[in-house]
Amino acid sequence: MPPKLLTFLFLPLLAASLAAASRRHPSPANSTAAAAAGGGGDPIYLWPLPKNFTSGSQTLLVDPDLALDAQGPGGGAAAVGEAFARYKSLIFPPWAHAARNGSGGYYGVGKLTVVVASADETLELGVDESYRIYVAAKGGVNSIVDGATIEANTIYGAIRGLETFSQLCVFNYDTKNVEVRHAPWYIQDEPRFAFRGLLLDTSRHFLPVDVIKKVIDSMSYSKLNVLHWHIIDEQSFPLEVPSYPNLWKGSYSKWERYTVEDARDIVRGNGYPKLWPSPKCREPLDVTSNFTFEVISGILSGCWNATPHVKQWLHERNMTTKDAYKYFVLKAQEIAINLNWIPVNWEETFNSFKENLNPLTVVHNWLGPGVCPKVVEKGFRCIMSNQGVWYLDHLDVPWEDFYTSEPLAGINNTAQQKLVLGGEVCMWGETADTSDVQQTIWPRAAAAAERMWSQLEAISSQDLETTVLARLHYFRCLLNHRGIAAAPVTNFYARRPPIGPGSCFVQ
Repeated sequence: MPPKLLTFLFLPLLAASLAAASRRHPSPANSTAAAAAGGGGDPIYLWPLPKNFTSGSQTLLVDPDLALDAQGPGGGAAAVGEAFARYKSLIFPPWAHAARNGSGGYYGVGKLTVVVASADETLELGVDESYRIYVAAKGGVNSIVDGATIEANTIYGAIRGLETFSQLCVFNYDTKNVEVRHAPWYIQDEPRFAFRGLLLDTSRHFLPVDVIKKVIDSMSYSKLNVLHWHIIDEQSFPLEVPSYPNLWKGSYSKWERYTVEDARDIVRGNGYPKLWPSPKCREPLDVTSNFTFEVISGILSGCWNATPHVKQWLHERNMTTKDAYKYFVLKAQEIAINLNWIPVNWEETFNSFKENLNPLTVVHNWLGPGVCPKVVEKGFRCIMSNQGVWYLDHLDVPWEDFYTSEPLAGINNTAQQKLVLGGEVCMWGETADTSDVQQTIWPRAAAAAERMWSQLEAISSQDLETTVLARLHYFRCLLNHRGIAAAPVTNFYARRPPIGPGSCFVQ
Protein backbone atom coordinates (compact mmCIF):
# COMPACT_ATOMS: atom_id res chain seq x y z
CA MET A 1 0.00 0.00 0.00
CA PRO A 2 1.78 3.15 -1.16
CA PRO A 3 1.77 5.98 1.36
CA LYS A 4 0.45 9.27 0.02
CA LEU A 5 -0.34 12.83 0.74
CA LEU A 6 -0.07 14.76 3.94
CA THR A 7 2.06 13.81 6.90
CA PHE A 8 3.42 15.69 9.89
CA LEU A 9 6.75 14.83 11.50
CA PHE A 10 7.48 16.01 15.00
CA LEU A 11 9.40 14.89 18.06
CA PRO A 12 7.33 13.97 21.14
CA LEU A 13 10.33 13.98 23.44
CA LEU A 14 8.08 15.30 26.18
CA ALA A 15 5.66 12.48 25.54
CA ALA A 16 3.72 10.98 28.40
CA SER A 17 2.88 14.51 29.48
CA LEU A 18 -0.81 13.98 29.14
CA ALA A 19 -2.25 11.13 31.18
CA ALA A 20 -0.75 10.00 34.46
CA ALA A 21 -3.01 7.45 36.07
CA SER A 22 -1.78 5.72 39.21
CA ARG A 23 -0.54 2.36 38.01
CA ARG A 24 1.97 0.11 39.73
CA HIS A 25 4.99 -1.51 38.20
CA PRO A 26 4.34 -5.27 37.82
CA SER A 27 6.50 -7.83 39.57
CA PRO A 28 7.48 -10.87 37.47
CA ALA A 29 7.18 -13.38 40.29
CA ASN A 30 6.03 -16.17 37.99
CA SER A 31 8.43 -15.49 35.13
CA THR A 32 11.11 -18.15 35.06
CA ALA A 33 13.02 -17.41 31.85
CA ALA A 34 16.41 -15.71 32.22
CA ALA A 35 16.72 -12.12 31.07
CA ALA A 36 19.65 -9.73 30.80
CA ALA A 37 21.42 -10.47 34.07
CA GLY A 38 22.79 -8.00 36.55
CA GLY A 39 25.46 -8.44 39.18
CA GLY A 40 23.24 -10.65 41.31
CA GLY A 41 22.52 -13.06 38.47
CA ASP A 42 18.75 -12.46 38.57
CA PRO A 43 16.82 -11.22 35.54
CA ILE A 44 17.06 -7.50 34.81
CA TYR A 45 13.93 -6.10 33.20
CA LEU A 46 14.70 -2.77 31.53
CA TRP A 47 13.31 -1.90 28.09
CA PRO A 48 15.00 -0.76 25.97
CA LEU A 49 18.28 -2.21 27.22
CA PRO A 50 20.68 0.52 28.42
CA LYS A 51 24.08 0.96 26.80
CA ASN A 52 26.07 0.14 29.95
CA PHE A 53 24.93 -0.90 33.40
CA THR A 54 26.07 -2.65 36.54
CA SER A 55 23.93 -3.86 39.43
CA GLY A 56 24.19 -5.68 42.72
CA SER A 57 22.11 -7.80 45.07
CA GLN A 58 20.54 -5.40 47.59
CA THR A 59 16.92 -4.24 47.79
CA LEU A 60 16.09 -0.65 48.72
CA LEU A 61 12.70 0.74 49.70
CA VAL A 62 11.45 3.82 47.84
CA ASP A 63 9.71 6.40 49.99
CA PRO A 64 6.18 7.25 48.80
CA ASP A 65 7.14 10.84 49.74
CA LEU A 66 9.96 10.65 47.20
CA ALA A 67 11.24 14.19 46.73
CA LEU A 68 12.78 15.86 43.70
CA ASP A 69 16.07 17.72 44.14
CA ALA A 70 16.55 19.56 40.84
CA GLN A 71 20.07 20.85 40.22
CA GLY A 72 22.14 22.36 37.44
CA PRO A 73 21.29 25.09 34.93
CA GLY A 74 18.45 23.03 33.42
CA GLY A 75 17.26 21.20 36.51
CA GLY A 76 14.67 23.82 37.36
CA ALA A 77 12.91 23.58 33.98
CA ALA A 78 9.16 23.06 34.22
CA ALA A 79 9.44 19.96 32.03
CA VAL A 80 11.65 18.24 34.61
CA GLY A 81 9.27 18.89 37.51
CA GLU A 82 6.25 17.86 35.44
CA ALA A 83 7.96 14.66 34.30
CA PHE A 84 8.96 13.80 37.88
CA ALA A 85 5.36 14.21 39.07
CA ARG A 86 4.12 12.15 36.15
CA TYR A 87 6.46 9.25 36.81
CA LYS A 88 5.88 9.40 40.56
CA SER A 89 2.19 8.82 39.92
CA LEU A 90 3.08 5.83 37.73
CA ILE A 91 5.40 4.34 40.36
CA PHE A 92 3.17 4.63 43.45
CA PRO A 93 -0.46 3.59 43.97
CA PRO A 94 -2.80 6.32 45.26
CA TRP A 95 -2.95 4.67 48.68
CA ALA A 96 0.85 4.41 49.07
CA HIS A 97 0.96 6.61 52.18
CA ALA A 98 -1.66 4.56 54.00
CA ALA A 99 0.34 1.39 53.42
CA ARG A 100 3.80 2.87 53.96
CA ASN A 101 6.39 1.04 56.01
CA GLY A 102 4.73 0.86 59.42
CA SER A 103 7.89 -0.29 61.19
CA GLY A 104 9.60 2.99 60.51
CA GLY A 105 12.33 1.18 58.62
CA TYR A 106 14.94 2.86 56.44
CA TYR A 107 13.86 4.14 53.04
CA GLY A 108 16.95 3.76 50.88
CA VAL A 109 15.54 6.05 48.21
CA GLY A 110 13.85 9.07 49.70
CA LYS A 111 15.12 11.67 47.26
CA LEU A 112 15.77 11.72 43.53
CA THR A 113 18.40 14.24 42.49
CA VAL A 114 18.15 15.30 38.85
CA VAL A 115 21.11 17.26 37.54
CA VAL A 116 20.72 18.85 34.09
CA ALA A 117 23.86 20.51 32.72
CA SER A 118 22.25 22.76 30.10
CA ALA A 119 19.35 25.19 30.25
CA ASP A 120 18.94 24.98 26.47
CA GLU A 121 15.52 23.43 25.80
CA THR A 122 15.81 23.44 22.00
CA LEU A 123 14.01 20.37 20.66
CA GLU A 124 15.39 19.09 17.36
CA LEU A 125 16.50 15.90 15.69
CA GLY A 126 19.76 14.77 17.24
CA VAL A 127 19.16 16.46 20.59
CA ASP A 128 21.25 14.88 23.35
CA GLU A 129 19.14 12.18 25.06
CA SER A 130 21.97 10.63 27.09
CA TYR A 131 21.75 10.18 30.85
CA ARG A 132 23.38 8.45 33.81
CA ILE A 133 21.70 6.90 36.87
CA TYR A 134 23.31 6.18 40.22
CA VAL A 135 21.59 4.23 43.00
CA ALA A 136 24.00 3.33 45.80
CA ALA A 137 23.98 0.37 48.16
CA LYS A 138 22.89 0.80 51.77
CA GLY A 139 25.80 1.83 53.93
CA GLY A 140 28.26 1.86 51.08
CA VAL A 141 31.39 3.99 51.30
CA ASN A 142 30.35 5.88 48.20
CA SER A 143 26.64 5.81 48.94
CA ILE A 144 24.36 8.57 47.80
CA VAL A 145 22.66 9.58 51.02
CA ASP A 146 18.92 8.99 51.04
CA GLY A 147 18.39 8.83 47.31
CA ALA A 148 19.27 8.23 43.70
CA THR A 149 20.71 10.53 41.08
CA ILE A 150 20.04 11.16 37.39
CA GLU A 151 22.57 13.22 35.47
CA ALA A 152 21.90 14.47 31.95
CA ASN A 153 23.14 17.14 29.57
CA THR A 154 19.60 18.19 28.55
CA ILE A 155 16.09 18.02 29.93
CA TYR A 156 15.35 15.38 27.29
CA GLY A 157 18.07 13.11 28.59
CA ALA A 158 16.69 13.65 32.10
CA ILE A 159 13.23 12.57 30.95
CA ARG A 160 14.72 9.44 29.37
CA GLY A 161 16.45 8.76 32.68
CA LEU A 162 13.19 9.17 34.59
CA GLU A 163 11.61 6.47 32.42
CA THR A 164 14.44 4.06 33.20
CA PHE A 165 14.32 4.94 36.91
CA SER A 166 10.58 4.23 36.93
CA GLN A 167 11.30 0.78 35.51
CA LEU A 168 13.76 0.12 38.35
CA CYS A 169 10.96 0.74 40.85
CA VAL A 170 8.99 -2.47 41.48
CA PHE A 171 5.90 -2.86 43.63
CA ASN A 172 6.12 -5.62 46.25
CA TYR A 173 2.63 -7.04 46.78
CA ASP A 174 3.65 -8.79 50.00
CA THR A 175 4.97 -5.71 51.80
CA LYS A 176 3.02 -3.13 49.75
CA ASN A 177 6.21 -1.15 49.31
CA VAL A 178 7.93 0.05 46.17
CA GLU A 179 11.44 -1.34 45.89
CA VAL A 180 14.58 -0.88 43.83
CA ARG A 181 16.03 -4.35 43.52
CA HIS A 182 19.60 -5.31 42.57
CA ALA A 183 21.17 -2.17 44.05
CA PRO A 184 23.69 -0.62 43.73
CA TRP A 185 22.96 0.52 40.18
CA TYR A 186 25.05 2.42 37.69
CA ILE A 187 23.48 3.04 34.27
CA GLN A 188 25.03 4.99 31.41
CA ASP A 189 22.74 5.22 28.41
CA GLU A 190 22.22 6.95 25.08
CA PRO A 191 20.38 6.08 21.86
CA ARG A 192 22.02 4.32 18.94
CA PHE A 193 19.91 6.21 16.35
CA ALA A 194 18.62 9.78 16.53
CA PHE A 195 15.38 9.06 14.61
CA ARG A 196 13.13 6.43 16.25
CA GLY A 197 9.68 6.91 14.83
CA LEU A 198 6.10 5.74 14.77
CA LEU A 199 3.76 6.64 11.89
CA LEU A 200 0.12 7.07 12.92
CA ASP A 201 -2.49 7.17 10.15
CA THR A 202 -5.70 9.09 10.91
CA SER A 203 -6.95 9.32 7.35
CA ARG A 204 -8.19 5.75 6.90
CA HIS A 205 -9.86 5.74 10.32
CA PHE A 206 -10.35 8.82 12.47
CA LEU A 207 -8.66 8.66 15.87
CA PRO A 208 -9.90 11.02 18.63
CA VAL A 209 -7.38 13.46 20.04
CA ASP A 210 -7.22 11.64 23.38
CA VAL A 211 -6.34 8.41 21.58
CA ILE A 212 -3.51 10.17 19.72
CA LYS A 213 -2.25 11.58 23.01
CA LYS A 214 -2.36 8.13 24.58
CA VAL A 215 -0.25 6.77 21.73
CA ILE A 216 2.26 9.58 22.32
CA ASP A 217 2.34 8.70 26.01
CA SER A 218 3.03 5.07 25.21
CA MET A 219 5.83 5.96 22.79
CA SER A 220 7.89 7.49 25.58
CA TYR A 221 7.80 4.26 27.59
CA SER A 222 9.98 2.56 24.95
CA LYS A 223 11.91 5.76 24.15
CA LEU A 224 10.49 6.28 20.65
CA ASN A 225 10.95 9.96 19.83
CA VAL A 226 9.31 10.85 16.49
CA LEU A 227 5.58 10.85 15.80
CA HIS A 228 4.87 10.85 12.06
CA TRP A 229 1.23 11.93 11.89
CA HIS A 230 -0.28 10.93 8.55
CA ILE A 231 -3.34 13.08 8.95
CA ILE A 232 -5.06 13.10 5.54
CA ASP A 233 -5.18 10.96 2.43
CA GLU A 234 -7.55 10.30 -0.46
CA GLN A 235 -10.01 8.50 1.85
CA SER A 236 -10.68 11.49 4.13
CA PHE A 237 -9.65 15.06 4.82
CA PRO A 238 -10.38 15.58 8.52
CA LEU A 239 -8.20 18.66 9.09
CA GLU A 240 -9.61 22.17 9.38
CA VAL A 241 -7.95 24.72 7.09
CA PRO A 242 -9.75 28.00 7.94
CA SER A 243 -8.73 29.73 4.73
CA TYR A 244 -10.29 26.84 2.77
CA PRO A 245 -13.32 25.92 4.88
CA ASN A 246 -14.74 23.39 2.41
CA LEU A 247 -11.74 21.08 2.55
CA TRP A 248 -12.70 19.28 5.71
CA LYS A 249 -16.06 18.47 4.20
CA GLY A 250 -14.01 15.57 2.89
CA SER A 251 -14.00 14.03 6.37
CA TYR A 252 -16.01 10.89 7.00
CA SER A 253 -18.46 12.90 9.11
CA LYS A 254 -18.71 16.17 11.04
CA TRP A 255 -17.78 14.28 14.20
CA GLU A 256 -14.56 12.89 12.73
CA ARG A 257 -12.55 16.06 12.28
CA TYR A 258 -9.56 17.85 13.76
CA THR A 259 -9.99 21.56 14.43
CA VAL A 260 -7.05 23.90 14.26
CA GLU A 261 -7.16 23.95 18.05
CA ASP A 262 -6.98 20.13 18.19
CA ALA A 263 -3.93 20.02 15.94
CA ARG A 264 -2.27 22.88 17.78
CA ASP A 265 -2.93 21.14 21.10
CA ILE A 266 -1.19 17.97 19.95
CA VAL A 267 1.74 19.72 18.29
CA ARG A 268 2.23 22.35 21.00
CA GLY A 269 2.26 19.75 23.75
CA ASN A 270 4.54 17.29 22.11
CA GLY A 271 6.55 18.66 19.22
CA TYR A 272 7.14 21.43 16.75
CA PRO A 273 4.31 24.00 16.25
CA LYS A 274 5.80 24.94 12.89
CA LEU A 275 2.62 24.94 10.86
CA TRP A 276 1.23 28.11 12.43
CA PRO A 277 2.84 31.53 11.86
CA SER A 278 2.13 32.53 15.46
CA PRO A 279 0.10 31.31 18.45
CA LYS A 280 -2.60 33.88 17.69
CA CYS A 281 -2.90 33.03 14.00
CA ARG A 282 -5.59 30.48 13.09
CA GLU A 283 -4.43 30.05 9.50
CA PRO A 284 -2.10 27.00 9.30
CA LEU A 285 -0.22 28.33 6.27
CA ASP A 286 3.10 29.71 7.49
CA VAL A 287 5.11 30.61 4.39
CA THR A 288 8.36 30.04 6.31
CA SER A 289 7.46 26.46 7.23
CA ASN A 290 8.07 23.27 5.27
CA PHE A 291 4.95 21.81 6.91
CA THR A 292 2.92 24.31 4.91
CA PHE A 293 4.23 22.85 1.67
CA GLU A 294 3.39 19.36 2.91
CA VAL A 295 -0.16 20.64 3.38
CA ILE A 296 -0.17 22.06 -0.12
CA SER A 297 1.23 18.80 -1.50
CA GLY A 298 -1.44 16.81 0.26
CA ILE A 299 -4.20 19.07 -0.96
CA LEU A 300 -3.08 19.19 -4.59
CA SER A 301 -1.33 15.98 -5.55
CA GLY A 302 -4.32 13.69 -5.12
CA CYS A 303 -6.41 15.75 -7.53
CA TRP A 304 -4.26 15.76 -10.64
CA ASN A 305 -5.86 12.82 -12.38
CA ALA A 306 -9.39 13.96 -11.60
CA THR A 307 -9.16 17.64 -12.50
CA PRO A 308 -9.86 18.50 -16.19
CA HIS A 309 -7.73 21.65 -16.40
CA VAL A 310 -4.79 19.90 -14.74
CA LYS A 311 -5.10 17.03 -17.21
CA GLN A 312 -5.15 19.60 -20.00
CA TRP A 313 -2.05 21.32 -18.58
CA LEU A 314 -0.23 17.97 -18.50
CA HIS A 315 -1.32 17.19 -22.05
CA GLU A 316 -0.09 20.53 -23.38
CA ARG A 317 3.33 19.92 -21.88
CA ASN A 318 3.43 16.28 -22.89
CA MET A 319 3.78 15.32 -19.26
CA THR A 320 2.55 12.21 -17.49
CA THR A 321 1.40 12.27 -13.88
CA LYS A 322 4.84 10.82 -13.04
CA ASP A 323 6.44 13.78 -14.76
CA ALA A 324 4.14 16.11 -12.84
CA TYR A 325 5.03 14.34 -9.59
CA LYS A 326 8.73 14.85 -10.31
CA TYR A 327 8.14 18.50 -11.22
CA PHE A 328 6.14 19.08 -8.05
CA VAL A 329 8.57 17.28 -5.71
CA LEU A 330 11.60 19.13 -7.06
CA LYS A 331 9.79 22.47 -6.90
CA ALA A 332 8.69 21.81 -3.33
CA GLN A 333 12.23 20.73 -2.45
CA GLU A 334 13.60 23.96 -3.85
CA ILE A 335 11.16 26.06 -1.82
CA ALA A 336 11.81 24.08 1.37
CA ILE A 337 15.60 24.24 1.06
CA ASN A 338 15.47 27.97 0.36
CA LEU A 339 13.66 28.26 3.70
CA ASN A 340 16.38 26.19 5.46
CA TRP A 341 14.21 23.07 5.75
CA ILE A 342 15.37 19.56 4.91
CA PRO A 343 13.02 17.54 2.65
CA VAL A 344 12.10 13.96 3.59
CA ASN A 345 10.74 12.03 0.62
CA TRP A 346 9.39 8.51 0.28
CA GLU A 347 11.73 6.24 -1.63
CA GLU A 348 9.78 6.48 -4.92
CA THR A 349 11.54 9.80 -5.51
CA PHE A 350 14.94 8.12 -5.17
CA ASN A 351 13.92 5.14 -7.26
CA SER A 352 12.52 7.34 -10.05
CA PHE A 353 14.76 10.40 -10.27
CA LYS A 354 17.59 10.14 -7.77
CA GLU A 355 19.90 12.12 -10.02
CA ASN A 356 17.61 15.16 -9.70
CA LEU A 357 17.16 15.13 -5.91
CA ASN A 358 18.84 17.78 -3.81
CA PRO A 359 21.79 16.30 -1.88
CA LEU A 360 20.12 17.35 1.39
CA THR A 361 17.21 14.96 0.76
CA VAL A 362 16.41 12.30 3.36
CA VAL A 363 15.01 9.19 1.66
CA HIS A 364 12.34 7.25 3.57
CA ASN A 365 12.43 3.55 2.67
CA TRP A 366 9.23 1.49 2.75
CA LEU A 367 8.95 -0.77 -0.30
CA GLY A 368 11.40 -3.44 0.79
CA PRO A 369 14.92 -4.32 1.93
CA GLY A 370 18.17 -3.17 0.40
CA VAL A 371 17.14 0.43 -0.25
CA CYS A 372 19.14 2.27 2.43
CA PRO A 373 22.46 0.79 1.19
CA LYS A 374 21.74 2.21 -2.28
CA VAL A 375 20.63 5.54 -0.81
CA VAL A 376 23.68 6.12 1.40
CA GLU A 377 26.01 4.95 -1.37
CA LYS A 378 24.75 7.96 -3.35
CA GLY A 379 25.41 10.23 -0.37
CA PHE A 380 21.79 10.71 0.77
CA ARG A 381 20.52 10.09 4.28
CA CYS A 382 17.98 7.33 4.91
CA ILE A 383 15.18 6.27 7.28
CA MET A 384 14.16 2.60 7.27
CA SER A 385 10.52 1.45 7.33
CA ASN A 386 10.71 -1.78 5.31
CA GLN A 387 7.06 -2.84 4.98
CA GLY A 388 7.93 -6.53 5.22
CA VAL A 389 9.16 -6.17 8.79
CA TRP A 390 8.14 -2.78 10.23
CA TYR A 391 4.56 -2.26 9.06
CA LEU A 392 2.33 -2.79 12.10
CA ASP A 393 -0.79 -3.35 10.00
CA HIS A 394 0.86 -6.52 8.64
CA LEU A 395 -0.55 -8.68 11.41
CA ASP A 396 1.34 -11.81 10.40
CA VAL A 397 4.76 -10.22 10.99
CA PRO A 398 5.92 -11.57 14.38
CA TRP A 399 7.73 -9.64 17.07
CA GLU A 400 10.95 -11.49 16.24
CA ASP A 401 11.05 -9.88 12.76
CA PHE A 402 10.50 -6.42 14.24
CA TYR A 403 13.33 -7.08 16.71
CA THR A 404 15.93 -8.51 14.35
CA SER A 405 15.47 -6.09 11.43
CA GLU A 406 18.65 -4.04 11.26
CA PRO A 407 18.66 -0.51 9.76
CA LEU A 408 22.36 -0.85 8.90
CA ALA A 409 22.04 -4.22 7.13
CA GLY A 410 24.21 -4.29 4.03
CA ILE A 411 26.08 -1.11 4.96
CA ASN A 412 29.67 -1.79 6.03
CA ASN A 413 31.24 1.58 5.37
CA THR A 414 31.38 3.57 8.62
CA ALA A 415 30.81 6.92 6.93
CA GLN A 416 27.78 5.55 5.08
CA GLN A 417 26.38 4.03 8.29
CA LYS A 418 26.25 7.52 9.78
CA LEU A 419 23.89 8.55 6.97
CA VAL A 420 21.19 6.21 8.32
CA LEU A 421 19.22 8.42 10.71
CA GLY A 422 17.22 5.49 12.14
CA GLY A 423 13.87 3.93 11.43
CA GLU A 424 10.12 4.13 11.79
CA VAL A 425 7.40 1.57 12.42
CA CYS A 426 4.21 2.37 10.51
CA MET A 427 0.65 2.09 11.83
CA TRP A 428 -1.36 2.42 8.63
CA GLY A 429 -5.03 2.69 9.47
CA GLU A 430 -7.03 0.64 6.95
CA THR A 431 -7.82 -2.02 9.56
CA ALA A 432 -7.19 -0.14 12.80
CA ASP A 433 -9.33 2.35 14.70
CA THR A 434 -9.87 3.37 18.31
CA SER A 435 -11.02 -0.15 19.19
CA ASP A 436 -7.73 -1.83 18.33
CA VAL A 437 -4.99 0.65 17.45
CA GLN A 438 -3.07 0.32 20.72
CA GLN A 439 -2.90 -3.47 20.62
CA THR A 440 -1.88 -3.32 16.96
CA ILE A 441 1.02 -1.02 17.84
CA TRP A 442 2.10 -2.76 21.05
CA PRO A 443 4.13 -4.73 21.92
CA ARG A 444 5.68 -5.21 18.45
CA ALA A 445 6.65 -1.52 18.16
CA ALA A 446 8.66 -1.98 21.36
CA ALA A 447 10.71 -4.68 19.67
CA ALA A 448 11.75 -2.22 16.97
CA ALA A 449 12.25 0.49 19.60
CA GLU A 450 14.93 -1.54 21.36
CA ARG A 451 16.61 -2.27 18.02
CA MET A 452 16.85 1.49 17.41
CA TRP A 453 17.86 2.54 20.94
CA SER A 454 20.14 -0.18 22.28
CA GLN A 455 23.67 -1.03 21.25
CA LEU A 456 23.91 -3.62 18.47
CA GLU A 457 26.41 -5.77 20.34
CA ALA A 458 24.19 -5.99 23.42
CA ILE A 459 20.96 -6.92 21.67
CA SER A 460 22.67 -9.29 19.23
CA SER A 461 24.17 -11.31 22.09
CA GLN A 462 20.80 -12.13 23.65
CA ASP A 463 18.86 -15.32 22.91
CA LEU A 464 15.54 -14.37 21.31
CA GLU A 465 13.40 -17.12 22.79
CA THR A 466 14.69 -16.84 26.35
CA THR A 467 16.34 -13.55 27.23
CA VAL A 468 14.54 -11.19 24.87
CA LEU A 469 11.13 -12.87 25.01
CA ALA A 470 11.07 -12.81 28.81
CA ARG A 471 11.95 -9.15 28.84
CA LEU A 472 9.35 -8.31 26.17
CA HIS A 473 6.67 -10.24 28.10
CA TYR A 474 7.56 -8.14 31.11
CA PHE A 475 7.47 -4.86 29.19
CA ARG A 476 4.08 -5.78 27.73
CA CYS A 477 2.79 -6.32 31.27
CA LEU A 478 4.26 -2.94 32.27
CA LEU A 479 2.35 -1.30 29.41
CA ASN A 480 -0.85 -3.01 30.55
CA HIS A 481 -0.31 -1.76 34.12
CA ARG A 482 0.08 1.75 32.72
CA GLY A 483 -3.23 1.51 30.90
CA ILE A 484 -1.86 0.72 27.44
CA ALA A 485 -3.78 -2.08 25.70
CA ALA A 486 -0.73 -4.03 24.51
CA ALA A 487 -1.68 -7.39 23.00
CA PRO A 488 -0.13 -10.76 23.88
CA VAL A 489 3.41 -11.09 22.56
CA THR A 490 3.32 -14.55 20.99
CA ASN A 491 -0.05 -14.75 19.22
CA PHE A 492 0.38 -15.82 15.59
CA TYR A 493 -1.61 -12.78 14.46
CA ALA A 494 -0.87 -9.52 16.19
CA ARG A 495 -3.50 -7.73 18.33
CA ARG A 496 -5.52 -10.92 18.85
CA PRO A 497 -6.84 -11.45 22.40
CA PRO A 498 -5.44 -14.24 24.60
CA ILE A 499 -6.45 -17.73 23.56
CA GLY A 500 -7.14 -18.73 27.16
CA PRO A 501 -6.53 -17.84 30.82
CA GLY A 502 -3.01 -17.17 31.97
CA SER A 503 -0.43 -14.65 33.14
CA CYS A 504 0.59 -11.73 30.96
CA PHE A 505 4.18 -12.74 31.69
CA VAL A 506 3.81 -15.85 29.54
CA GLN A 507 1.35 -14.75 26.82
